[in-house]
Amino acid sequence: MYAMERQQLIERELREVGRVSVIDLARRFEVTTETVRRDLDRLEGNGSLRRVHGGAVGIDRASTAETTLTERRERHGDAKRAIGAEAVAVLGSDFRGSIFLDGGTTSAAVAAMLPTVLGATSEVEIVTHSLEAAHLLAGEERLSLTTIGGRVRGVTAAAVGAHTVRTIGQLRPDIAFVGTNGLSAGFGLSTPDPDEAAVKTAIIQSARRVVLVADAAKFGEELLVRFARLDEIDVLVTDAAPPAPLAEALADADVEVRVA
Repeated sequence: MYAMERQQLIERELREVGRVSVIDLARRFEVTTETVRRDLDRLEGNGSLRRVHGGAVGIDRASTAETTLTERRERHGDAKRAIGAEAVAVLGSDFRGSIFLDGGTTSAAVAAMLPTVLGATSEVEIVTHSLEAAHLLAGEERLSLTTIGGRVRGVTAAAVGAHTVRTIGQLRPDIAFVGTNGLSAGFGLSTPDPDEAAVKTAIIQSARRVVLVADAAKFGEELLVRFARLDEIDVLVTDAAPPAPLAEALADADVEVRVA
């Protein structure tokens, strides 16, 4: 395979996944890691990517970068649906109580799957600040739905701000499903926007049990604002086993990992 072909495939992988590993690329292309590093150096020089430890990320993967809601809906769709199905399985068929749903497309996948585990006479109270989650559940007669207001961020279609945080702080949901932009062993859970981070922190502090829903593309990512430590979550539902350093940190934090 010519260098140009490898570099085109690397660029495609970055568009689809957002991150590449030197070791994985060397195995796939059957070349040395030095050859892959030269490819990445060339692509970085062209402005196609940004080098990070062990590989590279897309040029838009800065600590404050956020993709649009539409782009996130289309990215890793199958993985998010699988995560949604596994996440609601945490509840069990006889769940009775209150659930808080965070904003984001993976939490929306949880919302879409909730009706599949509700009994005929369900006694479930759903609270959310996410317009997308509320839209998915608004017509479901087997549950009670409460939405929390605030300033709605277009990029996430979720309410943020002091009113939102204050309202969440007055709640004590039995379980919360929370999304994240980044999940790393050293930095914990992070997101690019301070207002989003404040809401997520409030959700985690208010809930009796916290289920983090995150696809494998979030592993190793560290965004601008940390909103929780690993030991502040109870369960991680994802679509692939975390890499060794993260898996060890999750185990040390006593986090249950469920792979969809």
